[in-house]
Amino acid sequence: MFTPVGGKIEAHESPKNAAIRECFEETGIKLEDMDFCGVLTETSPVKYNWICYAYVAEIPHMDPPDCDEGTLDWIGFDEVPQIPTPTTDWFIYKFIIDQQKFVLDATYNADLELLEMKDELSGELLFKRKGS
Repeated sequence: MFTPVGGKIEAHESPKNAAIRECFEETGIKLEDMDFCGVLTETSPVKYNWICYAYVAEIPHMDPPDCDEGTLDWIGFDEVPQIPTPTTDWFIYKFIIDQQKFVLDATYNADLELLEMKDELSGELLFKRKGS
C-alpha cells in the first residue's frame, strides 16, 4: 500500500509543526511551511481511533531519499488511481487535487473494515460498505 509521509504529534506540538518535523525525520527534506488541507477522523470499536491532519507542500523534484519507514517514491496525482492505497486516502487525494478543504469521518467495524465515510462540511456520504 502507498501512504503519504506522516506520524504522531509530540507533547505541546501543533499538527502543522508535527507534519513538518515528520517530513524531515522520514525523508530528510526540510520544509519551512505547509498548507492545511483537512482532517480525517477514523473510529472503530477497537483500539484504532485516529485524527489525521493533512497538509501539502511544494517540494522540488529530487531522487527519493532513503527512509527507514519504507520505500519512498514520487507519485503524480495522475498516477494515484493506479496505485494500491487505503480507501480513505482516495477521497483525501481527490479533495487535495480539487483544492477543497475537508473534514472526513470514517467509521470501521471491529475487523477494521471501513463501514462508511462522511464529509462533515458538505454532509455528503462518500462511502458506504455494502451490507452495512
